[in-house]
Amino acid sequence: MRTSALWRDVRFWRFAGQAIAVLFVLSLLGFLWANLNRNLAQLGIRPSFRFLQSQAGFAIGESLIPFQSSDSYGRALLVGLLNSLLVIVTGIILATLVGVTAGIARLSNNWLVRKLALVYVEVLRNTPLLLQLFFWYFAVFLTLPKPDNPVRWLGFSFSNNGIILPGGLQLSPEFSALLLGLSIYTATFIAEIVRGGIQSVPKGQWEAAQSLGLKPAQRMRFVIFPQALRAIVPPLGNQYLNLAKNSSLAIAVGYPDLYAVASTTFNQTGRAVEIMVLISLTYLSISLLISLLLNLYNRRVQLVER
Repeated sequence: MRTSALWRDVRFWRFAGQAIAVLFVLSLLGFLWANLNRNLAQLGIRPSFRFLQSQAGFAIGESLIPFQSSDSYGRALLVGLLNSLLVIVTGIILATLVGVTAGIARLSNNWLVRKLALVYVEVLRNTPLLLQLFFWYFAVFLTLPKPDNPVRWLGFSFSNNGIILPGGLQLSPEFSALLLGLSIYTATFIAEIVRGGIQSVPKGQWEAAQSLGLKPAQRMRFVIFPQALRAIVPPLGNQYLNLAKNSSLAIAVGYPDLYAVASTTFNQTGRAVEIMVLISLTYLSISLLISLLLNLYNRRVQLVER
């Protein structure tokens, strides 16, 4: 009787289905790994990560930590990882600010503001990101005046050596082009997400906020936007993940991110499998961390039924 009841239990089949799927994936991974080892053994190659302790022998133009060509490949990859994280974090912040602004502007009552936001979104999101990176690097930063005669605007100094912030911090042209290209491109998709989230708020909420005598900016800040977050946050995570993965295009403008440093390491060591494993696990970890943080924040902005 108990066995018969177990076979008819939906919860049992759900658990069994998940267990079978996990076993299938593990078996597939085991088969692929065994096949890889067998092929490498035939070529006389044994997978090893000992090369990470060897001397790198190349310089890195930008580094958040001290690095010399005499340091190890492991430290070189760490430099690339930190550079990638810098681009990803600053890019997410800038893309969010620009995207939210453009998304609200798409719903502006001002005809000119609304059309300018529309042109920005439609033109840039339908242009290849790689082309935009080339534009920012070759057509913008490399054509700016020399550092002794920079273009000054609102405390910022622009030259072919990059951007000098009001506090004196200097950003290289490679980092600046990558940051602006990634952020402005990703912001176009965020703008549409924000616009859709705001439009998902019931019309009655707009009317209620207006009846309270709130000004348009106050209505958006205190009533509409907090409710729109429920629809904005879930798809927003996808754009953050895309930005993190698209940051690997840094090699196109010469910025030494993780992928660029890993490519140089592969060219010198020939350790293709090990390098690909390290890169894959790193980007997977970054993506999972972004998803985790967005899921935690999404739980906070969801309405609780009472």
